[in-house]
Amino acid sequence: MMKHNPPSPEPLHRAIARFGGATVLVVGDLILDRFVNGVIERISPEAPIPVLHGRGEISAMGGAGNVVANIVSLGASAIPVSVIGTDPAGDTLVRMLGELGADTSGLAQERGRMTSSKSRFSALNQQVLRFDEEEIKPLGAAERATLIRHFQAALSRADIVILSDYGKGVLLDGVAAELIAICREAGKPVLVDPKGREYARYAGATAITPNRKELGEAVGHAVFADDEIVAAARQQIAAHGFDFVVATRSEKGMSVVSADDVSHIATQAREVFDVSGAGDTVIATFALALAVGTDRTAAASLANAAGGVVVGKRGTARLTVEELSGALFRSHGPTVHKDAILDATAAARLVAAWKDEGLSVGFTNGCFDILHAGHVSLLHAARSQCDRLVLGLNSDASVRRLKGPSRPVNDQHDRACVLAALASVDAVVVFDEDTPLALIAALLPDILVKGADYTVETVVGADVVQKAGGRVVLVDLVAGKSTTGTIGKLRAGGNTN
Repeated sequence: MMKHNPPSPEPLHRAIARFGGATVLVVGDLILDRFVNGVIERISPEAPIPVLHGRGEISAMGGAGNVVANIVSLGASAIPVSVIGTDPAGDTLVRMLGELGADTSGLAQERGRMTSSKSRFSALNQQVLRFDEEEIKPLGAAERATLIRHFQAALSRADIVILSDYGKGVLLDGVAAELIAICREAGKPVLVDPKGREYARYAGATAITPNRKELGEAVGHAVFADDEIVAAARQQIAAHGFDFVVATRSEKGMSVVSADDVSHIATQAREVFDVSGAGDTVIATFALALAVGTDRTAAASLANAAGGVVVGKRGTARLTVEELSGALFRSHGPTVHKDAILDATAAARLVAAWKDEGLSVGFTNGCFDILHAGHVSLLHAARSQCDRLVLGLNSDASVRRLKGPSRPVNDQHDRACVLAALASVDAVVVFDEDTPLALIAALLPDILVKGADYTVETVVGADVVQKAGGRVVLVDLVAGKSTTGTIGKLRAGGNTN
């Protein structure tokens, strides 16, 4: 049995960047969620109950609909397949999914079937009542045939399948097993968010994603410790032929268990406002990561970070790539050596996430060939001006054009690793151009920092930053310290101290 170290952030960011090319087929129970907010100021004269004065109402897609919403919000494509009623709740769900950009051709509205809806009433951000409208019943023969037909028609376009079982009827009476068999024959991975105690109905699925409580119910006793989680998961793997189990464990994070391997991923401490739909976000993120070729441990790290974000939101929440990128960096700290080395796309997402958190972002740049006290002083001064500092680093080709064919002394990988290890640097981005203008325009930092040997007018990108509402800061340099001078002394055999 192995216990893996957490994957580094950079491969995870690369996986996020590939989400846009993935398509996920989602089958399950669609639910309309209503959130009514108000204030309670008095007790009803009709009965000893509080009177809620409504102050606003929003609707959201719950159940399998929230899985779809999260997939689309993360930049991927989703194909929902389900059977709902020809009622106002069903009409609303079809409209909302269409507005989201999801392919709604796999949705069947049938007379005599009720679309599930849940209305949550809250006062002062505290839920005081939930009102459910639903009828739990399996699909009829005609409804089942329609669902299977829509599923088979969509399967060839999907990279991965999610069965989102909320126990409302769509996946009951062998429907889940039939869909899993179709997936196995087609060679498509299928993940199941299970419901109930009996997982035999999901036999043959690639993986199931129960929470700790659900996994305990499935094996007939509570599970808490790591070894208990592993034993319970392997019991289900042996009994039902799953490739692996992903067990979400609330404040303890997540465990990914196969017959011969296990990874425990610690959660990131975060204030919890609402757990509504967190499991939907987790399975959506996990499925997307697998769909773009990420291994299951790294996929679980992404899903774990995703769950940590949405529990900090109110209501049935969806996740963005910017929020996910920001969560990854929070979980690994502001700088983790080489893991803080990003490409421009990942850096732009990270900067956007930092700004969303209210953090100020600074930027400086240079060749930083042989690191010396002047460099360290500049970077320390730059970091003192902002909450997060991004360093633009000239590539080897760029340095040769600027400094001559004998430079750089240290290649771009070594330079980036050394700089990323400094406490004052939160991210390093290597750029190939002679100037960082394009990078500055992509990141739009709040503060642009250069040495006092420049003037504001001669700082590349100053006009871009100032036009966006930012400012330029010139900091004093340490006299007599330069890479060129150090190289000159080395060539002359002199003392560099």
